[in-house]
Amino acid sequence: MNRTIRVLIADDQMMVREGFSVLLNAMPDIEVAGEAVNGREAVERVRELAPDVVLMDIRMPELNGIEATREIVADARVDTKVLVLTTFDLDEYVYQALRAGASGFLLKDASARQLADGVRVVASGEALLAPSVTRRLITEFSKLSDNPRLAASAQAQAQYGELTERETEVLVLIAQGLSNGEIAARLVVAESTIKTHVSRVLVKLGLRDRTQAAVFAYEARLVTPG
Repeated sequence: MNRTIRVLIADDQMMVREGFSVLLNAMPDIEVAGEAVNGREAVERVRELAPDVVLMDIRMPELNGIEATREIVADARVDTKVLVLTTFDLDEYVYQALRAGASGFLLKDASARQLADGVRVVASGEALLAPSVTRRLITEFSKLSDNPRLAASAQAQAQYGELTERETEVLVLIAQGLSNGEIAARLVVAESTIKTHVSRVLVKLGLRDRTQAAVFAYEARLVTPG
Protein backbone atom coordinates (compact mmCIF):
# COMPACT_ATOMS: atom_id res chain seq x y z
CA MET A 1 0.00 0.00 0.00
CA ASN A 2 1.30 3.46 -0.84
CA ARG A 3 -0.67 5.33 1.77
CA THR A 4 -0.45 5.44 5.54
CA ILE A 5 -2.49 2.74 7.27
CA ARG A 6 -4.61 4.18 10.06
CA VAL A 7 -5.14 1.91 13.08
CA LEU A 8 -7.46 2.00 16.08
CA ILE A 9 -6.35 0.04 19.15
CA ALA A 10 -9.19 -1.34 21.29
CA ASP A 11 -8.05 -2.87 24.58
CA ASP A 12 -9.04 -2.25 28.19
CA GLN A 13 -5.42 -2.48 29.38
CA MET A 14 -3.57 0.81 29.14
CA MET A 15 -0.14 -0.84 28.95
CA VAL A 16 -1.23 -2.92 25.96
CA ARG A 17 -2.60 0.13 24.15
CA GLU A 18 0.49 2.19 24.84
CA GLY A 19 2.86 -0.63 23.88
CA PHE A 20 1.14 -1.27 20.56
CA SER A 21 0.95 2.45 19.86
CA VAL A 22 4.70 2.84 20.28
CA LEU A 23 5.43 -0.16 18.06
CA LEU A 24 3.04 0.84 15.27
CA ASN A 25 3.85 4.55 15.26
CA ALA A 26 7.49 3.60 14.73
CA MET A 27 6.52 2.17 11.33
CA PRO A 28 6.78 4.64 8.41
CA ASP A 29 3.58 3.41 6.78
CA ILE A 30 1.37 3.02 9.88
CA GLU A 31 -0.13 5.50 12.32
CA VAL A 32 -2.34 5.00 15.36
CA ALA A 33 -5.44 7.10 14.72
CA GLY A 34 -7.01 6.47 18.13
CA GLU A 35 -7.67 4.17 21.05
CA ALA A 36 -10.71 2.65 22.77
CA VAL A 37 -10.98 1.16 26.25
CA ASN A 38 -14.01 -1.06 25.58
CA GLY A 39 -16.07 -2.53 22.77
CA ARG A 40 -18.73 0.17 22.80
CA GLU A 41 -16.15 2.92 22.51
CA ALA A 42 -14.43 0.96 19.73
CA VAL A 43 -17.63 0.96 17.66
CA GLU A 44 -18.11 4.69 18.25
CA ARG A 45 -14.50 5.53 17.45
CA VAL A 46 -14.63 3.54 14.21
CA ARG A 47 -17.65 5.56 13.09
CA GLU A 48 -15.85 8.76 14.03
CA LEU A 49 -12.38 8.02 12.66
CA ALA A 50 -13.01 5.38 9.95
CA PRO A 51 -9.64 3.66 10.50
CA ASP A 52 -8.35 1.05 8.09
CA VAL A 53 -7.80 -1.56 10.80
CA VAL A 54 -8.94 -2.14 14.38
CA LEU A 55 -6.74 -4.16 16.72
CA MET A 56 -9.55 -5.65 18.80
CA ASP A 57 -9.18 -7.31 22.18
CA ILE A 58 -11.82 -9.97 22.81
CA ARG A 59 -12.44 -9.61 26.52
CA MET A 60 -13.50 -6.03 27.22
CA PRO A 61 -16.17 -4.42 29.43
CA GLU A 62 -19.50 -2.97 28.26
CA LEU A 63 -19.31 -4.68 24.86
CA ASN A 64 -16.94 -7.55 24.16
CA GLY A 65 -14.71 -7.71 21.11
CA ILE A 66 -16.89 -10.24 19.34
CA GLU A 67 -20.02 -8.11 19.47
CA ALA A 68 -18.02 -4.98 18.66
CA THR A 69 -16.56 -6.74 15.62
CA ARG A 70 -20.03 -7.78 14.47
CA GLU A 71 -21.30 -4.18 14.69
CA ILE A 72 -18.29 -2.72 12.90
CA VAL A 73 -18.41 -5.24 10.05
CA ALA A 74 -22.15 -4.67 9.62
CA ASP A 75 -21.77 -0.88 9.38
CA ALA A 76 -21.93 0.01 5.68
CA ARG A 77 -20.64 3.51 6.40
CA VAL A 78 -17.11 2.28 7.08
CA ASP A 79 -14.74 -0.18 5.47
CA THR A 80 -12.72 -1.07 8.54
CA LYS A 81 -11.05 -4.46 8.93
CA VAL A 82 -10.78 -6.11 12.34
CA LEU A 83 -7.68 -7.91 13.57
CA VAL A 84 -8.42 -9.74 16.81
CA LEU A 85 -5.91 -9.77 19.64
CA THR A 86 -5.79 -12.76 21.94
CA THR A 87 -3.59 -14.06 24.72
CA PHE A 88 -3.73 -17.69 23.60
CA ASP A 89 -3.44 -19.02 20.05
CA LEU A 90 -6.40 -21.34 20.65
CA ASP A 91 -8.53 -18.85 22.52
CA GLU A 92 -12.04 -20.27 22.86
CA TYR A 93 -13.48 -17.08 21.41
CA VAL A 94 -11.30 -16.83 18.30
CA TYR A 95 -13.69 -18.98 16.27
CA GLN A 96 -16.63 -16.77 17.25
CA ALA A 97 -14.68 -13.63 16.36
CA LEU A 98 -13.87 -14.96 12.89
CA ARG A 99 -17.52 -15.83 12.33
CA ALA A 100 -18.43 -12.31 13.43
CA GLY A 101 -16.33 -10.91 10.58
CA ALA A 102 -12.79 -10.51 11.91
CA SER A 103 -10.13 -10.78 9.21
CA GLY A 104 -7.74 -12.74 11.38
CA PHE A 105 -6.04 -12.77 14.74
CA LEU A 106 -2.71 -12.11 16.41
CA LEU A 107 -1.25 -13.12 19.72
CA LYS A 108 -0.66 -10.26 22.13
CA ASP A 109 2.98 -11.32 22.47
CA ALA A 110 3.57 -10.92 18.72
CA SER A 111 6.80 -9.20 17.75
CA ALA A 112 6.81 -5.68 16.35
CA ARG A 113 7.38 -7.09 12.87
CA GLN A 114 4.53 -9.62 13.20
CA LEU A 115 2.21 -6.90 14.46
CA ALA A 116 3.06 -4.50 11.63
CA ASP A 117 2.91 -7.22 8.98
CA GLY A 118 -0.46 -8.37 10.31
CA VAL A 119 -1.85 -4.86 10.07
CA ARG A 120 -0.54 -4.49 6.52
CA VAL A 121 -1.98 -7.82 5.38
CA VAL A 122 -5.44 -7.07 6.74
CA ALA A 123 -5.42 -3.47 5.48
CA SER A 124 -4.59 -4.70 1.97
CA GLY A 125 -7.84 -6.66 1.92
CA GLU A 126 -6.32 -10.05 2.57
CA ALA A 127 -6.93 -12.19 5.62
CA LEU A 128 -4.35 -13.00 8.25
CA LEU A 129 -4.73 -16.72 7.77
CA ALA A 130 -1.23 -18.05 7.29
CA PRO A 131 -0.91 -21.84 7.13
CA SER A 132 0.40 -22.02 10.72
CA VAL A 133 -2.61 -20.09 11.95
CA THR A 134 -4.99 -22.21 9.89
CA ARG A 135 -3.55 -25.41 11.32
CA ARG A 136 -4.18 -24.17 14.85
CA LEU A 137 -7.74 -23.32 13.89
CA ILE A 138 -8.19 -26.76 12.38
CA THR A 139 -7.21 -28.21 15.74
CA GLU A 140 -9.93 -26.13 17.33
CA PHE A 141 -12.42 -27.22 14.67
CA SER A 142 -11.58 -30.80 15.56
CA LYS A 143 -12.67 -30.16 19.13
CA LEU A 144 -15.89 -28.61 17.88
CA SER A 145 -16.61 -31.09 15.09
CA ASP A 146 -19.58 -32.61 16.90
CA ASN A 147 -21.06 -29.24 17.74
CA PRO A 148 -24.40 -28.59 15.94
CA ARG A 149 -23.21 -25.18 14.82
CA LEU A 150 -20.75 -26.91 12.50
CA ALA A 151 -23.37 -29.03 10.79
CA ALA A 152 -23.91 -28.20 7.14
CA SER A 153 -27.15 -26.29 6.77
CA ALA A 154 -29.41 -26.43 3.74
CA GLN A 155 -28.66 -22.75 3.18
CA ALA A 156 -24.90 -23.35 3.20
CA GLN A 157 -25.28 -26.28 0.82
CA ALA A 158 -27.37 -24.14 -1.53
CA GLN A 159 -24.75 -21.38 -1.40
CA TYR A 160 -21.76 -23.49 -2.27
CA GLY A 161 -23.88 -25.27 -4.86
CA GLU A 162 -23.65 -22.04 -6.86
CA LEU A 163 -19.89 -22.43 -7.15
CA THR A 164 -18.27 -24.03 -10.16
CA GLU A 165 -16.20 -27.16 -9.65
CA ARG A 166 -12.97 -25.17 -9.88
CA GLU A 167 -14.24 -22.49 -7.49
CA THR A 168 -15.18 -25.19 -4.98
CA GLU A 169 -11.71 -26.66 -5.35
CA VAL A 170 -10.16 -23.25 -4.67
CA LEU A 171 -12.39 -22.77 -1.61
CA VAL A 172 -11.23 -26.08 -0.16
CA LEU A 173 -7.59 -25.13 -0.67
CA ILE A 174 -8.18 -21.75 0.97
CA ALA A 175 -9.59 -23.57 3.99
CA GLN A 176 -6.46 -25.72 4.08
CA GLY A 177 -4.39 -22.56 4.50
CA LEU A 178 -2.81 -22.31 1.07
CA SER A 179 -1.85 -18.93 -0.35
CA ASN A 180 -2.83 -17.84 -3.86
CA GLY A 181 0.63 -18.78 -5.10
CA GLU A 182 0.46 -22.21 -3.50
CA ILE A 183 -3.01 -22.83 -4.91
CA ALA A 184 -1.81 -21.77 -8.37
CA ALA A 185 1.09 -24.22 -8.14
CA ARG A 186 -1.20 -27.00 -6.95
CA LEU A 187 -3.68 -26.45 -9.79
CA VAL A 188 -1.01 -25.55 -12.36
CA VAL A 189 -2.56 -22.23 -13.35
CA ALA A 190 -1.49 -18.58 -13.17
CA GLU A 191 -1.73 -16.84 -9.79
CA SER A 192 -3.86 -14.12 -11.41
CA THR A 193 -6.38 -16.82 -12.34
CA ILE A 194 -6.57 -17.93 -8.71
CA LYS A 195 -7.13 -14.34 -7.59
CA THR A 196 -10.09 -14.19 -9.95
CA HIS A 197 -11.49 -17.46 -8.60
CA VAL A 198 -11.08 -16.26 -5.01
CA SER A 199 -12.91 -13.02 -5.79
CA ARG A 200 -15.78 -14.92 -7.40
CA VAL A 201 -16.02 -17.31 -4.45
CA LEU A 202 -16.27 -14.40 -2.01
CA VAL A 203 -18.90 -12.62 -4.11
CA LYS A 204 -21.06 -15.73 -4.64
CA LEU A 205 -20.96 -16.67 -0.96
CA GLY A 206 -21.35 -13.10 0.30
CA LEU A 207 -18.13 -13.27 2.31
CA ARG A 208 -15.66 -10.53 3.18
CA ASP A 209 -12.36 -12.35 2.93
CA ARG A 210 -10.40 -15.60 2.97
CA THR A 211 -10.87 -16.05 6.70
CA GLN A 212 -14.64 -16.16 6.39
CA ALA A 213 -14.26 -18.40 3.34
CA ALA A 214 -12.26 -20.89 5.42
CA VAL A 215 -14.84 -20.83 8.22
CA PHE A 216 -17.63 -21.31 5.66
CA ALA A 217 -15.86 -24.31 4.12
CA TYR A 218 -15.65 -26.04 7.48
CA GLU A 219 -19.21 -25.21 8.48
CA ALA A 220 -20.51 -26.43 5.13
CA ARG A 221 -18.49 -29.63 5.65
CA LEU A 222 -16.58 -29.12 2.40
CA VAL A 223 -13.52 -29.63 4.56
CA THR A 224 -13.35 -31.71 7.71
CA PRO A 225 -10.74 -31.43 10.48
CA GLY A 226 -7.94 -33.94 10.27
